[in-house]
Amino acid sequence: MYVCGMMARILLESGAETTRVESTIDYVGKASGVDLNCHATMTAIFISTASGSNTHLVKPNASSFNLQKVDDINTVSRRFFAHEINFIQLEQQVRTIDHKVIDFTWPQKIFGAGLVSVAPMLLFKATWSDLTLAFFIGILGYLALKWGDRHAEAPYFGAIVGGLVISLLATLLQQLGIANSAANIIISALMPLVPGVPFTNSLREIIDRDIISGLVRGIDAVMIAGSIGLGAILGSFIVHLLLGGL
Repeated sequence: MYVCGMMARILLESGAETTRVESTIDYVGKASGVDLNCHATMTAIFISTASGSNTHLVKPNASSFNLQKVDDINTVSRRFFAHEINFIQLEQQVRTIDHKVIDFTWPQKIFGAGLVSVAPMLLFKATWSDLTLAFFIGILGYLALKWGDRHAEAPYFGAIVGGLVISLLATLLQQLGIANSAANIIISALMPLVPGVPFTNSLREIIDRDIISGLVRGIDAVMIAGSIGLGAILGSFIVHLLLGGL
């Protein structure tokens, strides 16, 4: 039950939907010869035996996502279910995954943010100058988001700062005659900030009738999107206010 609780926590904290968490624990329990019941929410994970005599409670901290760890836990659980590894090996590998730092390097993150910012510009059939500006503004917005998340304890502050920087730069460049369409640049550069995984998981959980977890994820995603929009509005307002005053 403790190992299953660890697996469930890693899955939920790494961005897995609650249905995946519960089914994984069910498979591991069956492979171990133990009939387990698992109920996962965004704030607590309950694992108990079929008789209800033993219950294990885990409190997750689902504030980010790491889909590589979700894939690693799924792979380990499938290998255990197929009896390719024993329980001792399962526990060791789960602990390794829990303590393993899986992340991209900063150059990879920055370049990836730039590429994501460029992709929507292709749909807009933007000029090469606007496409180039979207690449660099998207990178600056992503860095502003990370800076805000690191230096402020207030939730969603990073999303506001990221949207503010992107809108500020795009609107200013258009006012100076350097950019052709600030709106297209803003829409494109905001893409790295959009909470795509929370939105997707929210819809999947609601479809699977995990209404509570789906609504929690959905509200969090809407709050992030609203914070990004607030920052974008503030950035455009500040530029027009300053240039209008001049």
